[in-house]
Amino acid sequence: MVVPTLATDVESAKEDFCSRYPDYQQTQQLDELRAKDYARLDQTHHIYLDYTGGGLYADSQVKAHTQLLLDNVFGNPHSTNPTSIVATHLIEHTRAFVLQYFNASPDDYIAIFTQNASGALKIVGESYPFNKDGHYLLTFDNHNSVNGIREFARAKGAAVTYTPTLPPDLRIDENTLNKNLDRADPNAHNLFAYPAQSNFSGVQHSLEWIEIAHAKGWDVLLDAAAFTPTNRLDLSLYHPDFVTLSFYKIFGYPTGLGCLIARKSALKKLHRPWFAGGTITVASVQGNKHYLHDGAEAFEDGTLNYLGIPAVEIGLKHIAAINVETIHTRVTCLADWLLKELVSLKHGNGNPVVKIYGPTTMQDRGGTITMNFFDPRGWFIDHRYIEAEANKANISLRTGCFCNPGDGELALGISAEELISCFIKRPDALTIDDFRRCVDAKSTGAVRVSVGLVSNFNDVYRFVEFAKTFVDKQV
Repeated sequence: MVVPTLATDVESAKEDFCSRYPDYQQTQQLDELRAKDYARLDQTHHIYLDYTGGGLYADSQVKAHTQLLLDNVFGNPHSTNPTSIVATHLIEHTRAFVLQYFNASPDDYIAIFTQNASGALKIVGESYPFNKDGHYLLTFDNHNSVNGIREFARAKGAAVTYTPTLPPDLRIDENTLNKNLDRADPNAHNLFAYPAQSNFSGVQHSLEWIEIAHAKGWDVLLDAAAFTPTNRLDLSLYHPDFVTLSFYKIFGYPTGLGCLIARKSALKKLHRPWFAGGTITVASVQGNKHYLHDGAEAFEDGTLNYLGIPAVEIGLKHIAAINVETIHTRVTCLADWLLKELVSLKHGNGNPVVKIYGPTTMQDRGGTITMNFFDPRGWFIDHRYIEAEANKANISLRTGCFCNPGDGELALGISAEELISCFIKRPDALTIDDFRRCVDAKSTGAVRVSVGLVSNFNDVYRFVEFAKTFVDKQV
């Protein structure tokens, strides 16, 4: 049997943890916040470890937004009547506060409200001026909504190139990336897209690549959805052309609202393939002509979520009052401890209980940890079974490939040849069960846990205790 690396009592384990991570004491305000604003977590005995999937909202956010709605009358902003004007002012105030929060100069940047990060990415993909001389460069480590832009690029004849990430840490192959960046045609439009933080491995890719790419003739799209909940993104220091994010990832409420923060100079390059209500100044049926708005309105299709947008400013102020650096410190301490404990878990024969996909230290990584569990023989345990057992313990985690097939394929050892063979066999439709049978003895997914805003030691302790139940277990 494994010799436990933790004290069996959570209080003594926490005492040991605090002695090893003295910076954790500087984040005590988050314990007070959890007791006051997120009490439902402990009242319902939830262990929430899915912050990369979605942030949690504070009671005070919901109350403040509710009171705002109850105290005012808001109308559709596409008018100049009194209720519309009030709604318009709130939207523009929130738009300005988004730029302020990310330290983005309003002279250089503009904030465009979207349904989510995927909606923001679609705007860039469908509007970017790809052509036969242009190039779309991205990394294996990307969300599917970034991968999807390749279809717009290919449809317009542009080249599409993937830069690999390298196991086991799943960091960008910098030599290959440099070579790929050198391939830009200076007379064409070239777009380079990558995530500030991986939603699969937690790796934080260097923001220095932004200016390196600029110097070589690329526009840069930075997917910041997984990065911004626990890290400071300062757009006065780094200047990507397009930044995409979802607000619910940062502060939980409201859902259904994201943002494209775009440099004004880059925004001028985008050409929308259609127009909609709200995006035009004038459209004519008989004259067969339309004129788009300048700036953000040209990209905000239809009526905005004008009742939800004010809640964005409330949420950002909530995070600003806490200070994102405090959140970052807590996440770093908890994730580092959790990584060390998981790596140390061994079966009686010495085989590891879990395999971490990505770095096992906190250097240049966030609080997202992806893994698979293995039995004493070294066979992986189906991630769906792990999730089912976690559900019984009231632990919320996530399983699958997390809309990041590039990192998933590399981490799980699924080769290009195997994938192509699968797709040839099923040219028209491929279900996930078909795919599992196709790769046979290999896992087609993993288990992901992530810590965030109000995570505490008890959360990660409980997960380690859960993981220990698989020591020497035949499944």
